[in-house]
Amino acid sequence: MGNKFRSLPKSARWSIGAIIIAACYFTPYWPDVPVLGWIVNTPGTSFENVLTDQIMMFILVALGLNVVVGFAGLLDLGYVGFYAVGAYTTAVMTSGQFSWPWIAAMPLSILMAMIAGVVLGTPTLRLRGDYLAIVTLGFGEIIRITANNSDWLGGPRGINKIARPPSFGPFEFSVLNAKPYWYLGFTVILIVIFVLTRLENSRVGRAWAAVREDEDAAELMGVNTFKFKLWAFAIGAAIGGLAGALYASKVGFVNPDNFQLQLSILFLAAVVLGGTGSMYGVIMGGILVAWIPERFRGFDTRRYFVFGVVLVLVMVFRPQGIIPRRTAAAGISAKEEAE
Repeated sequence: MGNKFRSLPKSARWSIGAIIIAACYFTPYWPDVPVLGWIVNTPGTSFENVLTDQIMMFILVALGLNVVVGFAGLLDLGYVGFYAVGAYTTAVMTSGQFSWPWIAAMPLSILMAMIAGVVLGTPTLRLRGDYLAIVTLGFGEIIRITANNSDWLGGPRGINKIARPPSFGPFEFSVLNAKPYWYLGFTVILIVIFVLTRLENSRVGRAWAAVREDEDAAELMGVNTFKFKLWAFAIGAAIGGLAGALYASKVGFVNPDNFQLQLSILFLAAVVLGGTGSMYGVIMGGILVAWIPERFRGFDTRRYFVFGVVLVLVMVFRPQGIIPRRTAAAGISAKEEAE
């Protein structure tokens, strides 16, 4: 499907893309459309809130984790830690004694998450495989336990009264109006996709591909594997922090229970289900992982059985994911990447 789309004339691709983007901006209104409304309906809860509190966040997080797992081939089981850093930074800076405006706290949240990625990655990225996975798993738990035991982070009670984005014109950001959050979040998603597409097609992206396919061979070709792995960690962490900051400002409250290990597993499931290394694949994975449990909420605890069955079926019949990545050769120049 992807190859057929890329073979279309540029004007046709742009037209199709514009139609899809326009349709996505109107996603909050999908439940009002006959048949489509029945499909996307989430019994027992508002579709708009599911869209902004879960689907939007899972898409952003899946895009960020895909940089680490899909582009660079590193297994990260503690990605929820970066998500928490972004959320808590926004919570601390916009509530209580600081009372920063939302627009000022967002860049700091991204920066703090990126710094956390560098701090974690610098001593640990010499490790590979299972060893790296265990370290990242521990990082996610350390962040949650630290938040749970720190008074200045609210302890088990968490932090409330988190600032919301500034309202303007007809767009009023409030608990009862989720639509503006979707417009903001989807715009952020488009920007992230654009930036990651540019990175993937740059020499940085080609270096990540080399590390993913064979790290030893990449080193022999002159690729500074540690540097590019650290870049992947930092960029992935920044996107995770951005998602956490948006989540905190939407729900207006965070506590350690929002950042359990289970969430890291679901983030990774979204990437694997959609197609590791494929941006559009992980977007689809994020949508399904967030939406399926809510769509079958009427099944009570059996909804998780439905979710598990879907995961198993996809992994058995399409192990490369719903939308797999392109398998074109990386074509890396050793001289270019040796810098």
